[in-house]
Amino acid sequence: MLLSDGTGLSRLARVLAGVALAGVLAGCQVRPLYSTAAGTEGKLASVSISEATSRVEQQVRNDLIFFFGGGAGEAQNPVYHLEMDVSIRTVGVLNDATRDTARAGRVTVSADYNLTKADTGETLASGKRSAVAMVDFPTQEFAKLRAIRDAENRGARELAELIRADVASALARR
Repeated sequence: MLLSDGTGLSRLARVLAGVALAGVLAGCQVRPLYSTAAGTEGKLASVSISEATSRVEQQVRNDLIFFFGGGAGEAQNPVYHLEMDVSIRTVGVLNDATRDTARAGRVTVSADYNLTKADTGETLASGKRSAVAMVDFPTQEFAKLRAIRDAENRGARELAELIRADVASALARR
């Protein structure tokens, strides 16, 4: 009687669909990338970073040390080692034809990196990342140099965030 008019069948189908949906959602494991439950935060704090050879590379290194340690400084007993090679490139993109100078430009900060286990040297992750910062070139020379340095700093910070995400992702899989 309950199934004869069709309403009971549709109600039964809805209940079964709800139970199936609950079962599927129970199998999901969505969690934050940097969660303490995954242990990624502790793993990031145990990464040492290679010494810098330029001002911009030092800026990227400083930002990574801050990001990895949460402001606590460099790793005391590193389990992992991050080797980096940072390069910069400044290009004018908006030329002033009357003065034959660029009025705006683009600063690209790039890094090749390699994350290894400190004890075995096994490579866990490697890659190349780039960050671009736009810059206006004022007519005063000192202001132009300062604008380029500010763009380099912005690019370095963005690059450090990208590398941090890559390293955290690699360590979360371990």
